[in-house]
Amino acid sequence: MVPSPIEAKFSPYEEVAGEDYMNDEQLSHFRTILENWKIQLMEEVDRTVHHMQDDAANFPDPNDRATQEEEFTLELRTRDRERKLIKKINQSLEDLDKGDYGYCESCGTEIGIRRLEARPTATLCIDCKTLDEIREKNRV
Repeated sequence: MVPSPIEAKFSPYEEVAGEDYMNDEQLSHFRTILENWKIQLMEEVDRTVHHMQDDAANFPDPNDRATQEEEFTLELRTRDRERKLIKKINQSLEDLDKGDYGYCESCGTEIGIRRLEARPTATLCIDCKTLDEIREKNRV
């Protein structure tokens, strides 16, 4: 299962009235969340590699062999999703460095602190994301 930033131990950002959006404290908060999430995912990748190396066995029983292959296939599929997520995290870290993090790539408005805490790799505000999902649903 892909670890989420919600499973990670972090304190929600305490906003101060009148503070600028994506100020240094907020940027630092999200950098910490993204970097810790990435480390957590990388540890899962390492664990999978070691698990597959240690548990790889040539079972004489075809059912046992099939069970192990299915287990490895599921684990590799999960790792592939995590690999894609790591790319998104890296992109979010690049956006942080460029000063683009926290702003909708479609309309340019603020994505929002709480939305970013729930989904640190979000690139669309909730309105643009909703429209995107409606368009996707209508294409199918």
